[in-house]
Amino acid sequence: MTVYATIAELEARHRDQLTLIAADEQTGVRDDVRITAGLADASIEIRAILAARYAPSELAGLDADSLAVLRIYCMDIAFYRIALAFSRLTDEIRERRDQAIKRLEAIAAGKGALTTIAGAGAGAGDGGEVGQNEVIVVAPERVFTRERLGRI
Repeated sequence: MTVYATIAELEARHRDQLTLIAADEQTGVRDDVRITAGLADASIEIRAILAARYAPSELAGLDADSLAVLRIYCMDIAFYRIALAFSRLTDEIRERRDQAIKRLEAIAAGKGALTTIAGAGAGAGDGGEVGQNEVIVVAPERVFTRERLGRI
């Protein structure tokens, strides 16, 4: 299972806030187990939303730019789940999560797109890359052509 963000990336983006939100109630030490669970849950939620448009194989072949976008959305959704688990949810955290969900739903609806690494257009006749919404038709050579019908 692909996790779109790690604890290190979440800590780099929200260092002080993560320590405050994810501190254990008893010890005051950051609870990395709950943080990891929040990141995994956020990644599952992202895949569930994007399944409306992308197959699992397409999500597995995303390029660096698309993964960077999903990483940002994953961190916002995970931060919401972590804050919820610790009963420390704020309006700002909820708003970031809601915006991430809206953007993911827009991508799933076709108002945006994720790109894959080179080789996604391997089925194209000219060997070039295939666009996100292009249709590729592969068929055998025509049987009835003007030249062949003229010989009958």
